[in-house]
Amino acid sequence: MADFLLLCFRDSSLRLLLLAGLLGLGLLRPQAGHAQILDDSTRTRYGAHTTFILKERDLLQGDTVGRMVDSTLTRLPQQRYWTHDTTFQQTLGYFGAASRPLLWEANRQLGARLGRTVFDQYARGPEDVNYYDTKSPYTFFRFFQGNPYEQVFELGYARSLKKRFNAGFNYERFGANKAIAVSNTKTGQVEHNNFVFFARYQSLNNRYQAMGHFSTARHTLAEQGGIRPLATDTSLSELFDYQREEVRLSNAKNRDSRDRVRLLHSYQLLGRGFTAYHLFNFSRQLNRYTDEQPSPGGVRNPFYPINRLSTAATDDRAEFRQLENTVGVMGQSQRVNYRLYGRYRTYSLETRSAYGVPPVVREALPTVDEPSQLFAGGTAAFQYRQFAIETAGEVKPSVEQLEYWLSGRARLGFLSGEVLLTSVAPTLTEQQFSGNHFAWNTDFKNVNVLQLRVRAARQLGRHFVEAVGTVANIGNYIYYSVDPDSQTDQVHLAGPAQQSDAFRIISFMGHYRGSVGKLFFETQATATLGAGSDNPALRIPAVVGEARVYYQGYLFKNALLGQVGVQGYYQSRWKAYDYSPSTQQFFVQDHFTIRNVPVADVFLNADIKTVGVFLKMSYINQFLPQNGYFTAPYYAALPRRLQFGLRWQFFN
Repeated sequence: MADFLLLCFRDSSLRLLLLAGLLGLGLLRPQAGHAQILDDSTRTRYGAHTTFILKERDLLQGDTVGRMVDSTLTRLPQQRYWTHDTTFQQTLGYFGAASRPLLWEANRQLGARLGRTVFDQYARGPEDVNYYDTKSPYTFFRFFQGNPYEQVFELGYARSLKKRFNAGFNYERFGANKAIAVSNTKTGQVEHNNFVFFARYQSLNNRYQAMGHFSTARHTLAEQGGIRPLATDTSLSELFDYQREEVRLSNAKNRDSRDRVRLLHSYQLLGRGFTAYHLFNFSRQLNRYTDEQPSPGGVRNPFYPINRLSTAATDDRAEFRQLENTVGVMGQSQRVNYRLYGRYRTYSLETRSAYGVPPVVREALPTVDEPSQLFAGGTAAFQYRQFAIETAGEVKPSVEQLEYWLSGRARLGFLSGEVLLTSVAPTLTEQQFSGNHFAWNTDFKNVNVLQLRVRAARQLGRHFVEAVGTVANIGNYIYYSVDPDSQTDQVHLAGPAQQSDAFRIISFMGHYRGSVGKLFFETQATATLGAGSDNPALRIPAVVGEARVYYQGYLFKNALLGQVGVQGYYQSRWKAYDYSPSTQQFFVQDHFTIRNVPVADVFLNADIKTVGVFLKMSYINQFLPQNGYFTAPYYAALPRRLQFGLRWQFFN
């Protein structure tokens, strides 16, 4: 923590944010302390039960109450919950690296999309922004440290004014140090900063509701290109010397910058049965890849297939801007709810690169600027006792190719089934790209998906059992392919490709959670068929799962809740995606197979009133059977390390 504080006070912008936040806490907390309400037994009334979180989806469903803040311990030491996307991800081995979803999920985003998503896991999307209903000032603080490689710091504050207006801010920083090819493990590799200011308002009669936020995020990382095998390395198991290894890139950086302004507000025209709403959204995303020496010593770096525009420097930039206005009506009753809307979108994409020697940045592709895109969609749901049915969909009319997604879901007791039909256009990056090392111009068809999903879930006393089966037929699937002329130890991206033949994947997910006395169990596993090495377009490990067992109990006259246990992750053998840093894309390859990966951690959690802490030894089974494992071709995962975490919530 001392290292982090030293870094904070070296960085002037970070120093100002922290000082402002701490000053705000110092000014506001004494007032809250004097206004503290006590009941007859002199116990504080304020706590998790008086602080509620609301999200956009709550307001769009007519929910103005929300849910209590999370004060549980179970997810605290799990690293995939340190970020905003908590799904299983394939990463490049270190915290803050580029990542992609590991398991299949159909896309429901229509229209223009940039298609640079490898840093989405760390960006706070509009659906992740919390709005609050607090009876007292609420402060949230968390600090996680995986010594010496990874770090998370977050500070949030919210308070209500006159019971109708609530405002606050949230600041978070993700950081990571280099573990590969470095003499000092305190050498920085990843820096992520995100600031959000949010506000929520409700009128005195509750007919008008509004919530909005401003968000800015900056993600910067040094790209190393993976470990470079030496002539003396006779097997992959010899590439886990970490600091003593050599890497394929030493002067490359990726930057992902995002800004967003968003406002959602609604007004009840005829009570809860007929409410009008409007959603305004402006967003900007800038991706920039630089390499100060693409040709060190005048010789092209073999990591790149070619230097198209400049041998002096690589500086590829893509800036995507989008403005949306959505207008709709919605209504809720005891058995029926609905929502209908129309959306108007304008966008632009500017692509620039460095040319010549000395390098000069100028336009690489004509600016993409479509005047408008129109969408229409809605949902309708009916529920009666144990029976429920829901339909939803969205369509984008187009002269060339109609885009849409339609879904229908039915539930009867513990059984439910869903049918999903989608037809989605390629992203802007899949259609056209120009940089110093790669370029393409394609003419792809829409990706079509027909998916059936069946789910059974039942709570049986202290035990919860869930099973989900999915069958998906996928046509015209777009993926990034490998250059067939690449060398085995230096594989290059060829560009996007479209699989003309339709294929089918089948998956089954099982989930169990339960306890016997003070011993608690939780396990989840997903098996997938049809996305193995024989599928040229889509790769998914045959089995992905995790398990957790821990003992939980109270100590010191119920003043401390403690957990001690072990958790494990397993991923079966597969041909993992390779990664192209300059395009920010993962691509299919056939030259590198990642073995079965079992990873075990031991942890100790404790909860003392509003403070949660954990201590974890991560990857305790290192050296069994070898000194490490790969997450992508020539990208090694972090070695064994000690992780510490603290979460502190103040409710007054």
